[in-house]
Amino acid sequence: MERSVDTIRSYAVKQYVAVARRKGEKRVRIMAGDVHRALKLKNRVPNVCNALTSRIFLEQNHLAIEDVSGPPSGMGTRMIYTYCLLDEKESRAEATETLSFERLRGLLKESLQSLGGGEAFLRAERHRFYGHRPPEER
Repeated sequence: MERSVDTIRSYAVKQYVAVARRKGEKRVRIMAGDVHRALKLKNRVPNVCNALTSRIFLEQNHLAIEDVSGPPSGMGTRMIYTYCLLDEKESRAEATETLSFERLRGLLKESLQSLGGGEAFLRAERHRFYGHRPPEER
């Protein structure tokens, strides 16, 4: 399976991203079904969609997802991904923003763990708010 994900990413880079960069374009659109058909895959549309939105694909190719359209499930041959082609400086800045968010998220996780976990924290807050009233009376 890993090999097919690498194949999908490689195809998308060669056929779409590299071509758009050579033409000096700022955006590139990729339809999942086109990639799926071109690679002659069978029942691998979710793999294609995941490969085209993976952090690895975005970071290695200096891309940012600008728009996603298609079925509500987020998986399907009609999924269209529009990417903004970034230069290396923009890509690094975006990676730094992501790391900052991940650090903040980690702080919240640590704080909740010190309170007994997220579920215990919510139970305690509900108890403080509602007191000892039975659920029917709330």
